[in-house]
Amino acid sequence: MIYQYPDAVLMIFCKAPVIGQVKTRLTKVLTAKEAMQVHIRLSLNILQLATQNNICPVQLWCAPLTDHPFFIASAQTFNITLEQQQGNDLGERMNQAFLSAFKIYSRALIIGCDCPSLTEQDLKDALNALNQENSCVLAPAEDGGYVLIGLNQPHSELFENMPWGTEQVLKQTRIRIKQYNFRHRELKEQWDVDVPEDLKRYHVLVQDNQGIA
Repeated sequence: MIYQYPDAVLMIFCKAPVIGQVKTRLTKVLTAKEAMQVHIRLSLNILQLATQNNICPVQLWCAPLTDHPFFIASAQTFNITLEQQQGNDLGERMNQAFLSAFKIYSRALIIGCDCPSLTEQDLKDALNALNQENSCVLAPAEDGGYVLIGLNQPHSELFENMPWGTEQVLKQTRIRIKQYNFRHRELKEQWDVDVPEDLKRYHVLVQDNQGIA
């Protein structure tokens, strides 16, 4: 297969769609099964976006294991490879993924599976931003985190002792980027689907994309 960025890899972090274990904050307005179905729909949308025009090789980083039927079916449908997340917290898991990527590739991106605002152009812009040595690219999230991070060499200091799951993640990451003097670029602000208000926004986006009045 011929890729636009053959020296790069896109790593999508995804939890297995298990009822009661994904999108739990949506169960204020949905059943646990419906919340799981939203997780599946968002994940499939991201996989479609990531693979439709052969931007670069794509890996699905699975948790807790790679053997869930959804992961196996996705690998077959989208021609991607499956990897298992390793580590005790999100930072450790992301750092391990980057370390794995740089054994083969010179640029790497990590995204989640629940950000419907990401576009193909965002992914290309992120990869282009990693052309210079010691670069970092972020796509900030409205909730104080980020939905994409890209590097062209390992930087474990961006992932250690970080207050994951809080609105301080982006702020602390920016502080560390400045502290270590990385070349840094930020994409436009994004949003992901975590709470019922996000779900309403997602439904509007889907309707707009389908041309529904």
